Amino acid sequence: MDIRLLRPSDIPLIQHANLENLPENYFLKYYLYHALSWPQLSFVAVDVSRPAKTPYDYPKIVGYVLAKMEEEPTDGVQHGHITSLSVMRTHRRLGIAEKLMRQSQQAMVEAFNARYVSLHVRVSNQAAIHLYRNTLKFETEKTEPKYYADGEDAFCMKLDLDFIKQQILEAEKAEDEQDKKKNNGSEEKTKEDQDEGEPVGDVGRDPEQDKKVKVKVGRGLGVGELVERDESKH
Repeated sequence: MDIRLLRPSDIPLIQHANLENLPENYFLKYYLYHALSWPQLSFVAVDVSRPAKTPYDYPKIVGYVLAKMEEEPTDGVQHGHITSLSVMRTHRRLGIAEKLMRQSQQAMVEAFNARYVSLHVRVSNQAAIHLYRNTLKFETEKTEPKYYADGEDAFCMKLDLDFIKQQILEAEKAEDEQDKKKNNGSEEKTKEDQDEGEPVGDVGRDPEQDKKVKVKVGRGLGVGELVERDESKH
């Protein structure tokens, strides 16, 4: 299973997954609005065991999470919101929904420094409530009466994302320490390999290299006096 960012070309397929599994449905432009406004936050699950046979075949998308950032948060705190989450019935109980949610939550922190994430869920949707409350540790903030079009109430749930921020900081710190160790090791190796230069004084000097050699010059080599002659007389 491959979990990757949602692409605009995936929108018809995630709309199909939405229509198959959820009573809350959206127009194509609503998905496109999310994909273009917050391209870092929405993800799809692709069944790679059934790869496309040609470049024109669509990938087999079996789940998605559609997410956004609240543009005008009433509490003044930067936070994300899960608009829709769906996994095809043929691929449930494989942990796909949890992975999609965690990927989106981390992206909210990394890309937008989100403090928390919120969502709404039907009070009758026990499977989704179990995922949010027991697995992902969301807390129920309040109940909103007749939130859905058919009149059903919704739980408004919230998850603080500071723990993800802390995990990111710890990972960055560990990476920095590892880089420092690598750099220190490289510096020590460089010092060992450096040329220490020429020997100073008599220590380490080869006495044979310092012997002076006498060289004969001038008449000693049979070179006579140079006489300027006037060849014009001849």
